[in-house]
Amino acid sequence: MAADGNGSSTVTDPKPSSNNFSISPPTSPRHHLHCRHNKSQKLQFKHQRRRGKNFSFAGIFRRRHLVRCLLLLPLVLYFSGVITCVGPLSAILHLPPRGSIYRSHEVFEKLWPHIQSDNSSKLELSSIWRYRRKLREQRSCLNTIDRQRHVFSRPDHYLIVEANGGLNQQRSSICNAVAVAGLLNASLVIPQFEFHNVWRDSSEFADIYDEDHFISTLRDLVTVVHELPEELMRTYDFNISNIPNFRAPAWASANYYLEAVHSFLNDHRVIRLSPFANRLASSIPPHIQFLRCLANYRALRFSSAISILAHNLVNRMKQKSSFFGGKYISVHLRFEEDMVAFSCCVYDGGKLEKSEMDAIREKGWGKKFKSKDHIIVPGLNRVNGRCPMTPLEVGMTLRGMGFSNDTPIFLASGKIYKAERNLAPLRMMFPHLYTKESLATADELAKFQSYSSRLAALDYIVCLYSEVFVTTQGGNFPHFLMGHRRFLHSGHSKTIKPDKRKLVHLMQNSTISWDAFKNEMRSMLVESDRKGMVVPQVKRSRRKYSIYSNPLPECRCLLESNNSSNGLLLKINDNGYYVD
Repeated sequence: MAADGNGSSTVTDPKPSSNNFSISPPTSPRHHLHCRHNKSQKLQFKHQRRRGKNFSFAGIFRRRHLVRCLLLLPLVLYFSGVITCVGPLSAILHLPPRGSIYRSHEVFEKLWPHIQSDNSSKLELSSIWRYRRKLREQRSCLNTIDRQRHVFSRPDHYLIVEANGGLNQQRSSICNAVAVAGLLNASLVIPQFEFHNVWRDSSEFADIYDEDHFISTLRDLVTVVHELPEELMRTYDFNISNIPNFRAPAWASANYYLEAVHSFLNDHRVIRLSPFANRLASSIPPHIQFLRCLANYRALRFSSAISILAHNLVNRMKQKSSFFGGKYISVHLRFEEDMVAFSCCVYDGGKLEKSEMDAIREKGWGKKFKSKDHIIVPGLNRVNGRCPMTPLEVGMTLRGMGFSNDTPIFLASGKIYKAERNLAPLRMMFPHLYTKESLATADELAKFQSYSSRLAALDYIVCLYSEVFVTTQGGNFPHFLMGHRRFLHSGHSKTIKPDKRKLVHLMQNSTISWDAFKNEMRSMLVESDRKGMVVPQVKRSRRKYSIYSNPLPECRCLLESNNSSNGLLLKINDNGYYVD
């Protein structure tokens, strides 16, 4: 085949002989030709006649093909124009991209009879995780902590930090503060917590963490003190706000602290770093990184009040899961009022929802979302996977993956937006749904009410010891929890992380069948299993790689040390009382 001048394809002549010229088709023999020919003339005439038929057929084929192309040309031009103009046309008509509109409730209503009648074999929690990490030979970690003890001495310079954000953002600030104190060879004052309008938690360090355990665990590596010496406080009129505040840039490198901050500290003996969230790069020298691992996975142990109640909640959850061998699923549901408002996503799209979300945004973040620079595109947020999953979507995802309706689920969450209405579909799909409020008594929870960080700590521990953890939205809580689970489970996070970009397309497909949806969900589960054991390569990126979400290989030596402890729960006897 070859292209002619009009762009259409034509059949070329057979390849000529070595004389490299084309032969025109011979004229048809005349009917009155009946004279006698010799044998060679007859053969020649017969051969030319056969060749004439071939060339005639090629000519007819060319003509027919040309006619066909001419007939199809208008259609080709039409579709080319549609393809070229579909972008501007959709913009003019305001056609929403696929998956940008919340239609999950409609898909659920259509598929609910099929979900109810699905009697396929249920997924066993004890066999859900198939992948195993293959450990490579590593350098010896013997006496790692003993070698670290000789690196730092007891200094007379002091570091004060103010940790901001929620429970786990504060946790990262504390661990980073320990690393910076070791880097600067300074004593660390017990970190202070900032009060925020969103979390509205006035808890102090000792309300959430075991202060004495924190100090003793870091002893001989980093000195931690309850407060500044009196003579130094007198210099600043006993007012910490008078202490010079050094505003370090976000994700500052170790060299920055050694060059810029260290000299400032030498001049003043005490330095205050506020705010301190994300003020240290992920990639730092190994002996300083060890301090960050030590702080997060061993030194930061929750207070006895939190640990005792959390231990009881874990035991009660295991009792509820006795049919499954004490194994249960935990779901971190971020469909809370403040999270839905912050995401700027639209669900039912009504005027009431809009007015409620506007009020929550203004209360928590002032005029931030009304500024000209802040453009809100709810549909784009949903397509990009930035919208919190609804309880309905969580239920459909888990049922599609193969979890039966008698699977026990612990729901970790704050105040769910329109809880009674939005939790109803999830309870229909999973009747054995529990929360800390349903597992604990009112008296047990009384001392934690109005303290969001303490309540989040209870959720954190119950989720940590679940067989399956489901994260529905990004944030510090799932990142820290996935890392802690990797630390406890030989590198596997045992976490389901739904592909929300793919999910929104499926949840808007009104013609999808339950079998097709299940196939997609089971593939998603396999992918979560695979990614759950992947150890990413250590990158020098300041943000993407973190020991909080990926403790291996950088925290391996801490994990393998003889005195390794998860640093989370206290020793508690059978009666639920703390044992020192």
